[in-house]
Amino acid sequence: MHPEPRCPSWRIPDGLWERMELFLPKYRKSPLGGRPRADLRKIANGIFYILRTGCQWKAAPQEFGPGSTLHDYFQEWTQRHVFHKLWKYLLRRYDELQGIQWAWQSLDGSTTKAPLGGEKNREKSHGSGQAGRQTFGVDRWSGCALGRRRGRRQCA
Repeated sequence: MHPEPRCPSWRIPDGLWERMELFLPKYRKSPLGGRPRADLRKIANGIFYILRTGCQWKAAPQEFGPGSTLHDYFQEWTQRHVFHKLWKYLLRRYDELQGIQWAWQSLDGSTTKAPLGGEKNREKSHGSGQAGRQTFGVDRWSGCALGRRRGRRQCA
């Protein structure tokens, strides 16, 4: 039995997990042995925890497994379209059970002026004030190498 995550609301319910398992890749045991495969339900719980909270992969609670493992499975399942197939299936299932009023769907968006966008017909920028090869080196002196040079002026 696995330890309960800190917040049980992140756990995938049994019914959803049974459906989700159908979309996951089938993994075989390696003939060479090695480390056993991670618990896929625990991995899925961790992935949904990250997607829901927005936390970093490495900051996921340990009960879901290492963050790098979560990220690796997320990348693989994304490439195999697991989440897209699951989403389509669940959307169809919800439509069968509750009904989706497709005629009432809308997309919300807004258009606003960019902050600090400036006026439409404002003057053009004069650039940085440097022209041609007037850039400065890391020591902030034009044309000089780092450090002092013996017997010569430091800068021209």
